[in-house]
Amino acid sequence: MLKVLPGPSTVQVGQSTHRDALAAVREAAARIDLDQTCFVLAFVPNTLPLDPLAQALNATLAGVPVFGCTTAGQIARDGYEHDALLLIAFPKAHFRCATQLLTPLKPLSIQAISAAASQLATRFHRTADWNRLALTFADGLSKQEDVLVAALEMGLGELPVFGGSAGDGLDFRATHVFHAGRFHTNAAVLILLETDLEFTGLGFDHFLPTDAWMVVTEANPEERLVIEINGAPAAPEYARLVGVDLSELSPSVFAENPVLVRNSALYHVRAIQGVEPGGALSFLSAIDEGLLLRLGHEQEIVKTLETGLDVRDARGSRPDFILGFDCVLRKLEIEQKQMASEVSDILRTRRVFGFNTYGEQHCGVHVNQTFVGVAFFAPKRRDLH
Repeated sequence: MLKVLPGPSTVQVGQSTHRDALAAVREAAARIDLDQTCFVLAFVPNTLPLDPLAQALNATLAGVPVFGCTTAGQIARDGYEHDALLLIAFPKAHFRCATQLLTPLKPLSIQAISAAASQLATRFHRTADWNRLALTFADGLSKQEDVLVAALEMGLGELPVFGGSAGDGLDFRATHVFHAGRFHTNAAVLILLETDLEFTGLGFDHFLPTDAWMVVTEANPEERLVIEINGAPAAPEYARLVGVDLSELSPSVFAENPVLVRNSALYHVRAIQGVEPGGALSFLSAIDEGLLLRLGHEQEIVKTLETGLDVRDARGSRPDFILGFDCVLRKLEIEQKQMASEVSDILRTRRVFGFNTYGEQHCGVHVNQTFVGVAFFAPKRRDLH
């Protein structure tokens, strides 16, 4: 049994499952000291109407910048949630930020995004001995996250970027980011952070490549559609390779049988979103003709989660909290295997807060079925406990 640690010392976390937008914001914000807050991250369930929610956030958190996105689930105080409004307040004592709304994503200008990111970083004056990182939340149905993260890496240089694609439950109809008091589509939020906390980036999945190879022989890269695999219609060929009937293809089958792409020495998941009319497969990451894919073989998802979250700083201390972006397909697999309670215990014990995504951004790459996060530790100069 994992020992349950006290809540984080540096951030304040509020949440509500109320279906009324104003009531939800008021309940979640009641746990936040707004006078001491630099900014708030808001992770939104698809059960709340967005216009009333924006009005409620603006009215209740007046004067405090709020950034965030719609989600495919939340990681809150008790682990996985489906319909919780989650507010995470970052205090002025430990954080500074500068932000920009990046729009449009489609069509996306790499030069414009790169220049905007570079200019934002230049204008954001440095604080001596503080650490810097960037967060990004992008429209999860824009199909532009691959290009976006490459443009950000070009503009921000060695500054590490972590992020997640906005979600819409499992509906895949519309996703939004929140910036300057409004919800936006076809857009991304870029947040530059300075903090006196130490931090380390996290990124892990639970798959190893098998010997089953596939070649994309026809694709529509702009729409992330694979039309043919190995010269055959994509969906039937994929079903044959994983050993199921075409009619059995579903999000749970895709979650347990992902395809992997090699990037240098590492394999990244390219998750399948669904089957399109005519037998094409739609993907949640970049895809192109001639791409070599390998079927993935899963490892124990709970064990890899425990190992991946078990990080320490140079003093051997655990994180004060972890900001986490966890793919919705991981959550779906965990629920299918009836492991949600066990996983929620791990997330609660490790003080993980964040949301379930339609994709994750880490190390300059857009990936799927991956946990990406930032573990924040106490400042070197003093302990917080």
